[in-house]
Amino acid sequence: MATQQSTVDFILEQIKAAGGVYGKKMFGEYGVFCDNKMVALVCDDELFVKPTVAGREFIENVVESIPYSGAKPCFLISGDKWDDRNWLSNLIRITANELPLPKKKTPPRKKTN
Repeated sequence: MATQQSTVDFILEQIKAAGGVYGKKMFGEYGVFCDNKMVALVCDDELFVKPTVAGREFIENVVESIPYSGAKPCFLISGDKWDDRNWLSNLIRITANELPLPKKKTPPRKKTN
């Protein structure tokens, strides 16, 4: 079951206090970005936040699951937590702060003869 756009829109609305957040369709599901760092995935209408030490401490009772076959485990955030806008925004902010900046892609070198 693919994620509905309305699910992603709701999550983005709930976490907008975390910073510059946006969703991007990828692999048939959605990546959630905060300040240009991918912090979470929305797969099958479920929210998976990338694991971090600070995020684990913040959540306390962590439930880990994989968003799709072959993926690394992430923190599965149950739907009842989505309504707590402050809690969810804090989790996203904490996660973004701990994750490194994405590596810049270097353009391919031109061949010289």
